[in-house]
Amino acid sequence: MSEQPLWTLQLDRSEVDELAGRVDPEAPLAGVRFAVKDNIDLAGHPTTAACPALATKPAGSSATAVRLLLEAGAVPVGKTNLDQFATGLVGTRSPYGACHSVASPAHVSGGSSSGSAVAVAGGAVPLALATDTAGSGRVPAAFNGIVGVKPTRGLVSNTGVMPAVADLDCVTTLTRSVAAARPAVAALTRADPDDPRSRPMPPRPPAGVAARMRVVAVPDADLDLDPPHHEAWRAALDRLRGIAAHVVPVDVGPFLEAGRLLYEGPWLAARYAAVGHYLEPDGPHLDPTVRRIVLRGRDIPGPDVFAGFERLAALRRQTEAVWADVDALLLPTTPGHPRLAEVAADPVGVNARVGTFTTFANLLDLCAVAVPAGQRADGLPFGVQFVAPAFADAPLLDLAAAWCGEPAAAPPAQPGTALLAVAGAHLSGLPLNHELVSAGARLAFRARTAPGYRLYRLSGPGVPRPGLVRTGDGPADGIAVEVWQVPHQAVGALLDTVPAPLGLGRVALDDGTSVAGFITAEHGVRDATDVTAAGGWRAALAAGGPPSRPAGS
Repeated sequence: MSEQPLWTLQLDRSEVDELAGRVDPEAPLAGVRFAVKDNIDLAGHPTTAACPALATKPAGSSATAVRLLLEAGAVPVGKTNLDQFATGLVGTRSPYGACHSVASPAHVSGGSSSGSAVAVAGGAVPLALATDTAGSGRVPAAFNGIVGVKPTRGLVSNTGVMPAVADLDCVTTLTRSVAAARPAVAALTRADPDDPRSRPMPPRPPAGVAARMRVVAVPDADLDLDPPHHEAWRAALDRLRGIAAHVVPVDVGPFLEAGRLLYEGPWLAARYAAVGHYLEPDGPHLDPTVRRIVLRGRDIPGPDVFAGFERLAALRRQTEAVWADVDALLLPTTPGHPRLAEVAADPVGVNARVGTFTTFANLLDLCAVAVPAGQRADGLPFGVQFVAPAFADAPLLDLAAAWCGEPAAAPPAQPGTALLAVAGAHLSGLPLNHELVSAGARLAFRARTAPGYRLYRLSGPGVPRPGLVRTGDGPADGIAVEVWQVPHQAVGALLDTVPAPLGLGRVALDDGTSVAGFITAEHGVRDATDVTAAGGWRAALAAGGPPSRPAGS
């Protein structure tokens, strides 16, 4: 580890020992050593953001994130190297030196949280704070075979963090396992009145966020990956089928287009606003690539900024449709693993390609966890990431744990509730879903019925309603449903709102269990339209086409 430029500052042993001596042995992170990316304030020490000219002024107080880890019993040991001003995904843009992957001195470490990732992967510390605006925590996690947790924007305070793009910056954790990340993430998740972008975790997750993630989306077309990455990605897809109950192909084009806005759109103006004043005059304390990139933000006109906002809003609306039917999205963390020499030859182009699959997450207000996915054929680490909507952080960690072969967190007890399967207008985002939400229900998981069910569009006025019927001849892959955890007293009230021929019965699910659900007797669908071929009510509404077969046939 000594040959790598991990640290911009290491604390004296006496200071570390003194801090450790104050720790409550019952604290959740008692005695855990951690590193701090050097764009995050640590009281009494300078925050350089890899700019040596800033090394003379110590921070008067620690960043909120550092303070919360200290309160949880963790002990800081030093500050880590990074791409200067957190501008880069390669780990080479630092006057303190370029880090490399722990697996290969010829390949980049990833950045901008280069030192933090290498410190964890190499065993210097079990925990490091990083930041992730465009992928700066997830990319080095992938290149070093560790876990990078990027929470929903605002859940972790940015007070005391030098901004890169203030609206998008996230403080993140780097660890060697999901289990090691859990207590750190829990300690860091606090609303901060001093951070104008801080957001508390809602007391109940948004309606479409399931407590248990079973349905995972993957790209519906081949991705542009380097050959060794492509082989490892195919293996990851095979592995996913043993973890997710259902794998759903989706169009990821709008996600990737949104991500390109971060470097090709007006957000460079935000970087210039944050750190542009450090870039004049030029000198050896500045990385020339960082300086050249950030100074471009000075000349971005106002109309271009608002045009970028408009394009992002349109793309966000397109991507929202994906989350109606899936819990999370699996992607490679990067399209390849470049060599240091490749970055030296094309520092901007190679860096931009590295961020292909990470830059969209914060722009679209998503959370993400990067996890190891074995090795490429050449022995380099390969990593994937699970991405999910805002505030899906807890179930996403459980999904990441399942991927890593770790136990999920114990589910909270739900006394006084029942599981209820819904297949139509009560689905997330549809017209009657509010009845479930207002009754205090929570989406438990997405599922499909067991084989043998058919779905019909019932005739009649008002909100279009489906009829789910167990006929014995339905498709082998079942019908899409959502299973909600509903308070007992609300079940009867919901049943009172359901008109004939709908009623309450048992619905057999694809995992071999059965739950209560809204079903229809066969005689109730004689004049209905069979929409079974759509595979679910949401898809049937979107298709709006002719029946797959005449009702009653």
